[in-house]
Formats: sequence, structure tokens, C-alpha cells
Amino acid sequence: MRRVPVWVPPAVLTLVVTCTGLGSAQLWRDELATWSAATRSPGDLARLAGTIDAATGPYYLLMHGWLTLVGDSTVALRVPAALAMTVAAGLLGVLGAQLVDRRTGLFAGLLFALLPGTSRYGQEARPYALATALAVLATLLLVTALRRPGWARWAGYAAAVAALGLTHLIALTLLAAHALVVLVTWWRGSVAAGVAGSDGAGGPDRRAGRWAVALLPTALLVGPLLLKAGMQRSRQLDWVDPARLDDLAALPGGVAQSSVVGGLLVGLAALGAAHLGRRALLPASTVLLPVLLLFAAGTVVPLWVPRYLVFVVPFACLLAGAALAGVSAPAALAVVVLAGLVGLPDQAALRRTHEWPRSAPVDYAGAARVIADGQRPRDAVVYSPRESWLFLDLGVEYHLAEPPRDVLVTEDEVRRGDLWAAECPQPARCLADAPRVWLVVAGWHAEPLATVPGAKGDALRADFTVTQAWQRPGLTVALLTRPGR
Repeated sequence: MRRVPVWVPPAVLTLVVTCTGLGSAQLWRDELATWSAATRSPGDLARLAGTIDAATGPYYLLMHGWLTLVGDSTVALRVPAALAMTVAAGLLGVLGAQLVDRRTGLFAGLLFALLPGTSRYGQEARPYALATALAVLATLLLVTALRRPGWARWAGYAAAVAALGLTHLIALTLLAAHALVVLVTWWRGSVAAGVAGSDGAGGPDRRAGRWAVALLPTALLVGPLLLKAGMQRSRQLDWVDPARLDDLAALPGGVAQSSVVGGLLVGLAALGAAHLGRRALLPASTVLLPVLLLFAAGTVVPLWVPRYLVFVVPFACLLAGAALAGVSAPAALAVVVLAGLVGLPDQAALRRTHEWPRSAPVDYAGAARVIADGQRPRDAVVYSPRESWLFLDLGVEYHLAEPPRDVLVTEDEVRRGDLWAAECPQPARCLADAPRVWLVVAGWHAEPLATVPGAKGDALRADFTVTQAWQRPGLTVALLTRPGR
């Protein structure tokens, strides 16, 4: 009787877990940016990439094709991420089996499937899950090519690395770990590098040269994207603070989406690294080097965002899997189940909202329902603040089939080639023919009209009064009418 392939249990478990409650949480601000971009034409996407978010442009183009086929429901937007995490779990099982043994691959994949972080980023319409799958694939192909050198295998590796760079530029820090393994293979042999196998006719020196050649497509394809993204960094990442030492301590909880589970993962990974010895070189370096490189860069420029490092989690799970493989199967499964149980509160919380902290959701759908229930012809809508990462306009419009006229918009985000629309420089004139205005503001406010700054607020306060206000989590909606009407 044939054994079940090692990749099947992790992949099936990951698919089940990530698809459970896939559409429960509302789209959050980053996913709204994905929806806005992916529903544009390729030409409009190119214009957007020239203004902001060039680094995510290839992912938006991929999602554009996907949404053209399946529509833009919340579930449809998130299915690619769930599938990518499923692939990542299956590939992790295979990688663990090749580097160590079948038990290591199996326990690594099962542990990965039950991490709250796997569900969090497997249920998000952003590129992190796809980058995670490609990171594991590229590493698996590297091991295969180093063991059995051949141009076909190096071509597969080259394609995977190029796709990784196009999906997530930060994930290319993984190449530092790959370079280390290739260097050790060239200098000391594949056994010392922990990827022992049949050296074949190529020899370490030729494998190192072929690895360098395999990076050329990435340089050609990703190089221009990297330069463009660097020019946009100040606007794209203006909300990011410089990295501090305590950020490193918080990283495991951030990527695992649970401080307790993250701590457990780190502890198991350390035990696994000690157990593996020199065979830990590849998985340990694929965790440590990207983290250290991004941290070092983040102390100089605004780059340190924990979710950018989600792609290293499978390799930490591989080390943990090696530790679990050293005990009996029942004991190892008990630890995996324990990790799943400890993470259940976080699993439930992330299915309520993707915002952080979880206690601060933003109820775009609730605000949209308020407007839909009371909307009349000729009503207008005004958002404050407009140019905010909360994307108030996108959040409300996503949930409304026929939103009120966005009366202050002079050039929408699509024509502008941006994520935000341009507003009327003379708000009083643009509001002149609006009998009623729905005002949507960020936060809970007893007097929402008083919170609107500048000329926009002056124009609203001069001609309108608040007839009624509704508070929804993270938002306040007010109906403004002209006195005497």
C-alpha cells in the first residue's frame, strides 16, 4: 500500500483552515487598495505604478486578471492567498523531507498550517501569501539544482526567483541565504552546506557559476521595478517608524499573529537548529538573514514592517519540524495540536477584523448600510480625511451598489493615477447644489461636523447642520441638511 505523499496532509489542513471563515472579516484598508487597483484597466494600472505602489504593480495585474474571471467579492479577492498558503504548506513538507526526513517535513507543514499568521495572510488580498509560496518553491528548487545540477533545474530556480521579486521586493533578501549556501557548497562541498546529494558532473564551482547566471532574469526584470519603488518610498512608507531593538523581540508574535505561538515557534526552531547541526544552515539562514538585513535597513530608511517578513515563517517551521521529528509521533502531534489550541483566540479574532489592534475594527459595511437605508436622489457624500490610509471612500463605495455623488471630487483616483482622488479647491462652490450631505469621518465623534478641518469644514459648517449621526466601529456617519429645508 502506497504511503500518502508528505505534502498532502499539510496542504489539505492549510486549505481547510484558511478557507474557514474566509469572507468573515471585512476587507481592511490594504485590501481596499488591492480592490481599487485590480479593478482598473492595465493602462490605468501602469499609470498607478508610475505614481505610487509600483512594487505591488505586478501583483495588482495578476489580481486584475483573476477578478475579471471571478468577480470582486470578498471571498473572490482572498481565494488566491488561501491557495498560495496551501501550496506553501505542501512545498514545505517536500522541502523538509528532502533536507532532513519525511517526519520533519510532515510536522513542519502541519505546524505551519495551524499558525494564526498562516490564516491571517492566507485570508488577505495582498501579495504576502504568494511571496511565501514562491520563497519555499525557490528554496526547494535551489536544493534540487545543487544536488543534481542541470540547466533545466537552474531555469526553474531562475523563474521562481524572478517571480518572487516581482511579487514582493523585500522577499529577495532570501537570496542572501541562498548565496551563503551556494558559497559554502562551492568552498566546502554540499555535505558541509547541509544539502548533501549526488554532486554530479557539474562540481561545486560550476554550480556557483550557474547560480549567478540564474539571477540574471531577476536583475533584468526586477531591477527597474526596484529603482522605481525606491523613488516612491517616501510616499509609500511615510507611516513607518525607524526600526528599534525591541522590534526584533516583537517580530515572532507579529508574523505568527500570536505572541504565545510565536514564542513557541522560536523555541522549537532553536531546538531544531541545535538538533540538525550543519544541516540547519539553509533553514536557519533563510530565517535570520532576511530578518537581519531588513532590520539593518530599517534603522536607516523606513522599511521595517513585520508582515513583510511573513515569507520566512515556513523556514522557522522547518526547524521546528526537525525538533518535533526527534520525539515520538504522538508527542510531536500533541505539540502541534497545542500550538493550534493556543492560537484559537487569535484565529477567531482575525476572522472578525484584520485591523490591528483587533479591538479597533473599522466598520465600512456598517457605515455603508446607514447611507443605503436613508439615501435620497441628489444626496452627496463627503469624507474626512480624504487622503488617508484608511481609504474611507473606497471602504464605503465597495459596499454600496449606488453610492451618493462624491461631490467634492474633481479628479477620481483612476484618472489621477493614484490611490486617492483630488478634491475641489473651493468646497463651498462644489457643495452649492447639494441639498443633503452624508459625512463620513474617521473615529467616533459626538460632533462630527466640528472635526472636519480647513476650507472643507468651513463650507460644511456654514451651510449645513447635523440632522442625525450614527456611530459605527471606527467611523461616524452624519446626515447634514441645510437649515430651513
